Parts: sequence; structure tokens; C-alpha cells
Amino acid sequence: MLWFVLGLVTLLLGAELLVRGASRLSLSFGISPLVVGLTVVAFGTSAPELAVSVRSSWTGQVDIALGNVVGSNLFNTLVILGLAALVAPLVVHRQVIRQEVPIMIGVSFLLWALALDGGISRVDGLSMAGLALVYTVFLIRQSRRGNGAADAEDGAPPSSRWDAHWSVQLLLIVVGLVLLVLGANWLVEAAVGFARLLGVSELIIGLTIVAAGTSLPEVATSVMAALRGQRDIAVGNVVGSNIFNILVVLGVSASVAPAALTVAPSLLAFDLPIMVAVAIACLPVFFTGSCVARWEGAMFLALYVAYTVYLILHASRHDALDGYGLVMGGFVLPLLAVTLLVLARREWSRGRAG
Repeated sequence: MLWFVLGLVTLLLGAELLVRGASRLSLSFGISPLVVGLTVVAFGTSAPELAVSVRSSWTGQVDIALGNVVGSNLFNTLVILGLAALVAPLVVHRQVIRQEVPIMIGVSFLLWALALDGGISRVDGLSMAGLALVYTVFLIRQSRRGNGAADAEDGAPPSSRWDAHWSVQLLLIVVGLVLLVLGANWLVEAAVGFARLLGVSELIIGLTIVAAGTSLPEVATSVMAALRGQRDIAVGNVVGSNIFNILVVLGVSASVAPAALTVAPSLLAFDLPIMVAVAIACLPVFFTGSCVARWEGAMFLALYVAYTVYLILHASRHDALDGYGLVMGGFVLPLLAVTLLVLARREWSRGRAG
């Protein structure tokens, strides 16, 4: 337990230093707050996932590496967006609805398709990392073409005297990366120990404890951004982190792993389809009034609780598993899907009439 807590604290501190240094540097180049949320803040707050998954894939704990990515994406969307929307309804930028959410859905389908053969190869990983580079360059060029400099100034947090110089910002980035590596080592070792002690699979640990722990920087960033009225950063951080997790975290992990990352049958049959479904659900939710309302945030949180309960029942082979799965799959989820589709259609009709 001590090494788990120490690793988690070190990860959070490293991510904070990395985000602080990188965001100051990027804002000085005239990048808009939305693009900062989609790139620098999203990439920085996902650095713990990168450190943990790369460390796990290199040492053969493949289930933790894959479970961390899939679990983090589910946690980001359902818990972080849910909490941020409960704090303050989130107005969603038109670019996110028209461009970023479809990209997030597309890369989620890409991961599912690549995993269908039972493994994520090095070629798959390099391809995903290459797509991440193309996406990032495209966003930055798009922002600068749109004269994002003024927006960046308006959205930039004030720099204190001690971190205003570029050399201090670079030092923060370097120290943050070092702490991330250390924290990842301690956290993975502790997580593997937990799995063995509790008799729970490494995949379940990766989908829950490790995923939630490494997503804490996203929680803090998005909730604080919502409180401060920087809602572009709050939403952009979640969507950008999900894209980053798949293309970069998993891409780099598969690229450096000694062998292809083996995809567990349960991940392929259940967790990956759930991740894709949640990504698709963002589109009608964001589309309805271009806002994530408080009730929608509460709905996201309830869905994550339902998902976690299923994982616990499945891991413990509980007698209630069959009945629970029947109720969720046969009634709750279809009702939710119909509700979202009706809301989206109503909003689309209203937009056409207007």
C-alpha cells in the first residue's frame, strides 16, 4: 500500500510540473485555450498513463498496459466529464462537436479493429503514434490560422515570477518527466502485488485502480477549469486525453514492447465495445444544445458506477451477475440509447427550423 500511494503521489506531482511548464511554453506561442486543452494539457495529464503503460508493456504486464488505457478512457468520459458538468454545465465548443468527438470515435473504432486479431503489434503501435503526430501538427496549424493568439492570452493562467522564464519552464518539464517515470515504476509494482494478494486479474486492476489513479490529473484539471470558467479546457482535456491514450499511450507501449500486446478475450468482448459505445454517446450528449447539462453529468457518473459494479460481480463470480447483466443489457442501456437519440433528433430538428 505504501508504494502504491507513494507512486500515485509522485505521478500526480510529476504531471502537475509537466503541465505547468508545457502549458506556459505553448501559450506563449499563441495557441488557443481549446487547442491547449486538446494537446498540451491533455497530453500532460495523460503522461501518468503513458508512463504506467510503457513500463507495464516493457516488463510483460500487458493486461495492466491495455486495461489502463481502456479504463482511463472510460473514467475520463464518464467520471471526469460527469463531475465537471455537475460543478458547472459545460458549454461545448462547435469544433469539439464537429471535429474532435468524431476523431475520438474514429480512433476508438481503430483500436477495436486492431485488437480483433488478438494482439496490438509493433507496426500497429508505430502507425498509431504517427497518427498522433499528424493530428497534433494539424491542430496547432489550424489554431494559428484562426488567429488563436488573442484567445490564448485571454485563457492563459497568469504566470508567477518564478516560472515566467522559459528556462524554468523547461526545467519543470524535465523534472516532471523524471517523477513520472519513478512514480510509474512504484505504482505498477504495487498494482501487481495487489492483484496477486486479492486474487484479482491484472486486467481488472488496470481497468479500475490503476486507470482511476492515473486519471487523477485529468480530474483535477477539468474540475478546476470548470470552476474557473475555462470550459474549453475542461472538455478539451477529456476528449484530447482519450485520443492521446489510444494513439500515443498505446502506440508507444506497443512500439517498445518486446512482443505484440496480447488482448484478453474479455477485453475484446466487453470492455472495448463499452469504450466505443461511450465515445459514440458523447456525440448526442454534446450535440443537445452544445452543452453537457448537470443531469447528463449525473447520467455519466451513474453509468460508470454500473460498469464498475459489473466488473466487481464478474471478478467475484457473484450469483447476481447474470441477472444484473440481463437488466443492464436488456433494459437500461437500450432505454438510455433511445433517450439520447430522441434528444439529438429533437435538437437537430430545432436547429434546422431555426
